[in-house]
Amino acid sequence: MLSFPPSPSVKIFIARESIDMRKRLDGLAGLVIDVIDEDPQSGHLFVFFNRRRDRMKSLVWDGSGYWMLQKRLEHGRFQIFDRVGASRTAFELGSTDLALLLDGIDLRGARRRVTHDELAARVSG
Repeated sequence: MLSFPPSPSVKIFIARESIDMRKRLDGLAGLVIDVIDEDPQSGHLFVFFNRRRDRMKSLVWDGSGYWMLQKRLEHGRFQIFDRVGASRTAFELGSTDLALLLDGIDLRGARRRVTHDELAARVSG
């Protein structure tokens, strides 16, 4: 079953380069292979934006077929940011960050509090 944003076990790849938003399922799957260098049938979520950053398309395989989800902002732009150490073609993003990004939150200045699990890992490590 598809849920959006996906569960934390699903990797989310954000393409750095803008795409032609006329691309359909097969075109996006081709970009996943050729540009992101991943398997489009992996079950991971692949997210693409147009040049103006006011439209988004995503592609995911659910085991029996592809899902494509598209969002168009009526006002404003998606605030895409670079992740340190990310590849030149794509970077990974967590499901919480994706939900914030799609809601229009600029994550470049956002800070997340340390979770209990992260704090426990620091103490035991």
